Amino acid sequence: MRVTTPLRAAFAATSLTLALVACGSGGAPQTVQQSGEPGQSVEHTDDISAGVQADPAAVKLLPESVKSKGKISVAMDLSSPPTTFMAADNKTPIGFNPDMARLIAAKLGVKLQIDNVKFDTIIPGLQGGRFDFTATTMGATAERLKVLDMVNYFQTGTGVAVPKSNPQKLAVHELCERRVGVQSGSTQELKWLPQLTEKDCTSQGKPAITGVTLPSVTDALTQLSSKRLDAVMYDFTSLAWAAKRQPNVLEVLPERVVTTNVNVALPKGSPLTPAVQAAIQSIIDSPKYAEALDRWGFQGLGIKTAAPAAPLGQ
Repeated sequence: MRVTTPLRAAFAATSLTLALVACGSGGAPQTVQQSGEPGQSVEHTDDISAGVQADPAAVKLLPESVKSKGKISVAMDLSSPPTTFMAADNKTPIGFNPDMARLIAAKLGVKLQIDNVKFDTIIPGLQGGRFDFTATTMGATAERLKVLDMVNYFQTGTGVAVPKSNPQKLAVHELCERRVGVQSGSTQELKWLPQLTEKDCTSQGKPAITGVTLPSVTDALTQLSSKRLDAVMYDFTSLAWAAKRQPNVLEVLPERVVTTNVNVALPKGSPLTPAVQAAIQSIIDSPKYAEALDRWGFQGLGIKTAAPAAPLGQ
């Protein structure tokens, strides 16, 4: 498992806070409380799937090759708190997505291998057979659905972060001619920023939004803090997490660009897809789903059905 890039520059305070977190005896996490946020923990390093029993209906759908191997691999970009990131020990993957991946493996009665890879290399890795699936807050674009099986597992939104106090008085629909950072390979780069610039800017005879593609949201937020960007467009949950921990550096605009379902993804036609879909539904129907959502502050973002994904915008 590769080690994620450490948080940089403007997020040194976040790194320091995370460094204060440690695991207690028996794997129970010791967590740090945020000022003004009683009961909210910085990270949860315990295994949420401990004690979860396999679901016979989901296990029955497993391909024989997976049953004999007894293990599945999941690809994640562990650089986006609070959905997918690395604990203070720089070894333990944590966040909502690792929690869900562990629960999926538990419901299938197999072990889980987590591979930390850059977001824009995940789809080629799935196509090349390097990973069985991904749970990394991926939206279902029409292009992705041509090469992937995708199944809903929760919902999120795309938001916009700006410097603290929003000195340029920006709004979601007032970004023409601004420099907006996006993560390489993300839905924000591929769909939402181009859609926003066409609707709000070029179709109105205004200058386009200047999209600045960067390897990670950490890079984008660092450039925002140093005034090399005017705004950052990314998953609302991750931006809100960063803003709570850097309240003097950035804020998130209250309006969202869009709210959508997000999905696990497997290679198109994977024999593992029916089993993974059944495992997700089993999780949704259990108390563990609400627990996973609640411990990362995702109340209200759950769904009721692990349905095959529809293209975004439909």
